Amino acid sequence: MIKKTLLIAIGLMLLSSCVSKKIYTDLEDKYANLKKENRSLTDDVESLSADKTKLTNDLNSLQSAYDNAVKERDQLRSDYAATKSNLDNLKASYTALEKNSSEEITKNSKKNRELLAQLEAKEQALAAESARLNKLKTELENRSKRVAELESVIAAKDANMRALKDAISKALTNFEGKGLTVEQRDGKVYISMENKLLFQSGSWSVGSEGRRAVQQLGNVLAENPDIAILIEGHTDNVPYKGNAQLSGNWDLSTKRATAIVNILRENNAINPESLTAAGRGEYAPVASNDTTEGKAKNRRIEVILTPKLDEISKLLNEI
Repeated sequence: MIKKTLLIAIGLMLLSSCVSKKIYTDLEDKYANLKKENRSLTDDVESLSADKTKLTNDLNSLQSAYDNAVKERDQLRSDYAATKSNLDNLKASYTALEKNSSEEITKNSKKNRELLAQLEAKEQALAAESARLNKLKTELENRSKRVAELESVIAAKDANMRALKDAISKALTNFEGKGLTVEQRDGKVYISMENKLLFQSGSWSVGSEGRRAVQQLGNVLAENPDIAILIEGHTDNVPYKGNAQLSGNWDLSTKRATAIVNILRENNAINPESLTAAGRGEYAPVASNDTTEGKAKNRRIEVILTPKLDEISKLLNEI
């Protein structure tokens, strides 16, 4: 456009030299108009160029915004897909959890019923055990009471036996040192009388001094009716060869025990039911038969006094 205007101007200048003033004036006016038009067109071009630049910038901005929008859309699509997948997974997990929860609730409910049944059974067993323990406690208290009574009875009988021993020792004081001993052991009183106090060798007839000792013993026993009286005859190990009526030491020991029983029976205060005679022969020695002194100790009568245990037996049966 500018080159065209310049060419026109140059042409006018060339023509001005050869054309009339009027024509020149017209041409100047046209040139002025063209120049004015040129400026206007230049302004329009500049304005359009600015508009173009602005439009280009706007287009670039819109393109950038579009690209960002596409990117955001794609990101949203990705987020949507991930969120939808998570939602589906949550729904599946919830469904599985709901199913499992129902099964667990049913299982736990059944287990709870079983536990309650076991608990009820244990409570019943505990109640029964408590009742049994209470019964045992009552029985134990009763037995403890009977044991205390038994201990009291035994203590009383021991005291009575000590008193009896003392009374017998006192009554037979005159025979001490003559083969007579009195002792208490195992709840019983043992009176041992050697044959030299009672019998002649090979005889079962009691001598006068021996009879007097047995009678004095009988006087004490008569005052103690609750005593069982066992009279045992003992010999040494020398075979008996005396009276043909006797078969041996055992027979002799029994005869001697019976002789003592008969003397005691002369005391009417002694209950015959409390008396027992037994022969032990040579089979319960208290000393060696290898010496004369030992044989003398083995030839003896033992009177064993035992408290009657009816009351104790009754208490024992009740325990």
